[in-house]
Amino acid sequence: MSEIAEIPPERAEQIRQNIAAVRGRMTAACERAGRETGSVRLLLATKTVDPAAIRVAIEAGEKLVAENRVQEVRPKYEALEDLDYERHFIGHLQSNKAKQVPGLFGAVDSVDRASIVDALDKAATRHETTLDVLVQVNVAGEAQKSGCDPAEAAALLERIAATETLTPRGLMTIAPIDAEGDALRAVFRALRELRDDLQRRFPDLGLRELSMGMSNDYREAIAEGATQVRIGRAIFGER
Repeated sequence: MSEIAEIPPERAEQIRQNIAAVRGRMTAACERAGRETGSVRLLLATKTVDPAAIRVAIEAGEKLVAENRVQEVRPKYEALEDLDYERHFIGHLQSNKAKQVPGLFGAVDSVDRASIVDALDKAATRHETTLDVLVQVNVAGEAQKSGCDPAEAAALLERIAATETLTPRGLMTIAPIDAEGDALRAVFRALRELRDDLQRRFPDLGLRELSMGMSNDYREAIAEGATQVRIGRAIFGER
């Protein structure tokens, strides 16, 4: 295990308090929506977060950790190799980086095009492993955002399901940063409705997961059916 610098006790305590606060808000959001408290998973978004801070969160009971950049993760994961947790990739993935994913991650939550499906399948086959994947959908149609068009999601799921190494688990989206109120909830609702339609079309695939909602909008996402929220800043602070 690689050595990592310790963080000040007050920062560690702040992370634990932040986790408790986020968990409390998640519980309240579930209750308002008439949902079971345990129906939404908390995924720690740890881009640029140091391993010592991630360790505090894992030791506080969090088991889902996600990174955006393949090139940053190896030293982090080596520093945390004694801990038991799930590793997710949630960033925009370039085809030439896909070969590095198996062995580092167990899930890719941001599959948005056929070339990435093929690259991950090839890499996982070579590595003799499997990956869970989510299809990232650009619900709002933002030019600067990754994600497939909603109309392309079905074909992408079929391509994933045709592999022997990739298991489709559901959908993911990122809402516009400036969306609020009804407009924000409409984005999340659209992803849920798309997922529901795809479940009817492909009942054997399951497609349970809806990964949507981040530090500024996870309560609205839970109200619209999120099963997984990606939280970084609200737990680890500004970066």
